[in-house]
Amino acid sequence: MQPVIDYQCDVLIIGSGAAGLTLALHLADHAKVLVLSKGPLTEGSTYYAQGGIAAVFDEDDSIESHIQDTLVAGAGLCDPEAVAFTTSNARKSLQWLIDLGVGFDRVDAADSASKFHLNQEGGHSHRRILHAADATGKAVQTTLVGQVKQHPNIQVLERYNAVDLITSRQTLKEPKVYGAYIWNRAAERVETVAAKFVALATGGASKVYQYTSNPDVASGDGIAMAWRAGCRVANMEFNQFHPTCLFHPNAHSFLLTEALRGEGAVLKRPDGSRFMPDFHTAAELAPRDVVARAIDYEMKRLGADCMYLDISQQPAEFVREHFPTIYDKCMSLGLDITQQPMPVVPAAHYTCGGVMTDLNAQTDLTHLYAIGEVAYTGLHGANRMASNSLLECVVFARAAAADICQHLDNVELHLDLPAWDESKVSNSDEEVVIQHNWHELRLFMWDYVGIVRTTKRLERALRRIELLQQEIHDYYSNFKVSNNLLELRNLVQVAELIVRSAMARKESRGLHYNLDFPEQSATPTPSILAPSQE
Repeated sequence: MQPVIDYQCDVLIIGSGAAGLTLALHLADHAKVLVLSKGPLTEGSTYYAQGGIAAVFDEDDSIESHIQDTLVAGAGLCDPEAVAFTTSNARKSLQWLIDLGVGFDRVDAADSASKFHLNQEGGHSHRRILHAADATGKAVQTTLVGQVKQHPNIQVLERYNAVDLITSRQTLKEPKVYGAYIWNRAAERVETVAAKFVALATGGASKVYQYTSNPDVASGDGIAMAWRAGCRVANMEFNQFHPTCLFHPNAHSFLLTEALRGEGAVLKRPDGSRFMPDFHTAAELAPRDVVARAIDYEMKRLGADCMYLDISQQPAEFVREHFPTIYDKCMSLGLDITQQPMPVVPAAHYTCGGVMTDLNAQTDLTHLYAIGEVAYTGLHGANRMASNSLLECVVFARAAAADICQHLDNVELHLDLPAWDESKVSNSDEEVVIQHNWHELRLFMWDYVGIVRTTKRLERALRRIELLQQEIHDYYSNFKVSNNLLELRNLVQVAELIVRSAMARKESRGLHYNLDFPEQSATPTPSILAPSQE
């Protein structure tokens, strides 16, 4: 079958959040860039990030302090080199965003030369969080989108799913990536992209859980595609559950930023009593895994549907000024947070593990990069410290761009790509099967592989995953692709990687808490899985 190349580019970037768009902008003066966006260009986890971005801007703070705080939060599993690299490049990376026009809050809002207003969040020993009120991600994303749309070397395809990477894995000793198959959602057909380099910036996999703070696009696509292409993954057992999502039938797991607790909000039981001082000396500013487990413990102990987060002791004007997005959202639900506490529950929030990369964001597959939440760089270890995630996106996107530019002229575009073959598939008349499998997966992952785990629960989850994988494989082989099928195929693969990683860790550390192994190992190492070993 004669191959049909629908798109040719120097760099294909799969994902359009902070990582993907930062990479695109750094490459665009040197290369032809194609950005694949699964939904609208503004949709994605970056857009919904509330808290901010960590960097040393206070003269009383230091990079060394930022390093130490990150290492402590990572519970002994951070890569010190990755932590030092990220924190030492933080300020220049944020200065790039500032120069681009991101409006971080100033101490004196009327004075553009005023110092930045810095928040403090859990795990940080200093105020070092630059933010744009409580909608930092929105400010970053809209600024990046505005710049991307103006650049003639950047082409954006919205409402496209990546299906799989095209590689030379079967023919060369050193496998390389040559492009990707992508699914045009509007035309409902698979198209082919040839690229010298491919970068995965697809975000995390929190949609594998029933309750998540993430948008619908966070279905682990990049992790699953990289695994199928032969890349190693690491630390997939460390799924961060954000402690405080708004508990309301119409809230859709709306996130209540950690900055609320940084500005004095306290957690309370239904009877109004505080409980965090019983669990950690830092109380509400303890690391997120501690806070999430404490809320989970109190809910189960009391048989309560939720706990409560109360900032009503602060002046009403202060709350409205610092948290306008949260205030407006709660008011729309009939909840005045200046007068009453917010009902909260934990929800899956961030994937700390991912595709293994070096400090240039390169994966095991030549010319394939992974940036942001999709990647495992070693920065987060067993737990991500607040506001280090957007930082990682920008720092590693800049590093990847520099590395790609060094090799751009020495790599040829490979156009002899295998054509997508759907000659033996038909349209499905059983979409309901996908929906049932989808709900089953997310429910048992929440029940068995959630905040607190046991070996028996993990074994049960793995058995169900293996059954689902066979069903989905049969379905994928016989029917044309759809958005739900592609996402389900990726989610069940990521679920397997999470469970296998969790079963391999015979201890409790950071975000992974197993009742059968409550102690910490004296010699912890990352959980690394390689496709060849499966």
